[in-house]
Amino acid sequence: MASGRGALTALHLFLVWATMAAVVPALGFGLVVTAWGGGAGATVPIFALGVPLMVGVLATAGVPVRTVVPLCGSVPQRLGWAVLVFVLGTLGILAGLAAYGENVVLGSASTRILLTGVPYAVAAAFFVPSRWVRLGTLAVLAAGVAYGGFIGPAQAHQRQDEAEVARYREHPELLYLGAAPPGMQVSHAEVGRASFGVDYRSVREGYELGYVGLTVRPPLTPAPRCAELAEKGVACTVDAHGEMLMVRDFPGGGRAVTLIRRHRNAEVEVTSQTLDEAGLRHLLNTLHPLSDTELEKLMREKKIDHS
Repeated sequence: MASGRGALTALHLFLVWATMAAVVPALGFGLVVTAWGGGAGATVPIFALGVPLMVGVLATAGVPVRTVVPLCGSVPQRLGWAVLVFVLGTLGILAGLAAYGENVVLGSASTRILLTGVPYAVAAAFFVPSRWVRLGTLAVLAAGVAYGGFIGPAQAHQRQDEAEVARYREHPELLYLGAAPPGMQVSHAEVGRASFGVDYRSVREGYELGYVGLTVRPPLTPAPRCAELAEKGVACTVDAHGEMLMVRDFPGGGRAVTLIRRHRNAEVEVTSQTLDEAGLRHLLNTLHPLSDTELEKLMREKKIDHS
C-alpha cells in the first residue's frame, strides 16, 4: 500500500514537472514575441489567458493524487492547490531568472527549459503529507538557494575576473610597471591596443603636486633619436646606451623632463614636471613585468581600464 502511494506521488510530481516544463516556456516565448511586436501592453491578453490555463493544467495534474494529497480531494480544493503551486513555482522561476541575470550558469538552453518545471514540482511536493517527501523537498530547495544565491554568483564573478585578466594580458610584452617614486602611488593605468600607460600621482592628492607618466609601447623607430629640427626651449640628447633625454623649459618657469629607453622588445617613456632626471631614471631602473598580485590590486581598486 505504501509503495503504491509512493509510486502515485512520484507520478504526480513527474506530471507537475513535465506539464509546467512544457507550458511555461511556451507562455514565456509568447510573451516575448508579443512584447517585441506590440510593446508591453500587448502582453496583457496573453498573460490574462495564459495564467488561468496554467492553473487549469496544474489542477488537472492533481487529479491522480486526490486520495493522497488532501488539498486535491475536490474540484474547488484542487483549484486552490493549483493556485498555490502556481504562485510558489512562479516565485521560483523569478528567482531563477534573477540568478541567470547575474550570469549564474544554468546549463544549455534545453536544460534551462527542463528546469522551468522544477520549482512547480518542488512547490507541489510541499503539499504531499509525507515526512520524507518534504525533507527531500527542503534539501532540493536548500541546494537551489545555495547554488543560485551563493555558489553560482561566486563562480560567475570568478569567471568575469578571469576574462577581464585575460583581456588585460593580451599584450604581456607591454605590461611593465616601475616602483612608485617616494611620496607617490599608481593612480591610474590604462591598457590600449598597442600601449600601456601608468599615471603616478602624489599619495596626498589635492594637497601636494606631483605627477609622473609612464608609457610602454612597441618601438616607434629602430632606436630613440632626437628630432632633426629642435623645438625652441627643448634640449634633446641620446647617450651611448641609446637612452634619450628631453628637457622642455617653459616660459613662465619650470620644465618637463622626458626619458625614453628600450626595455626588451618595448620602448618605455617616462615624463614629469615635478620629478628630475635622476628620479625618472630610477623609475626606469625598477621596471618589472606587471605581476598577478599587482594587476589584481589595480582591478580591485578600480585603477585600471581599457582605452
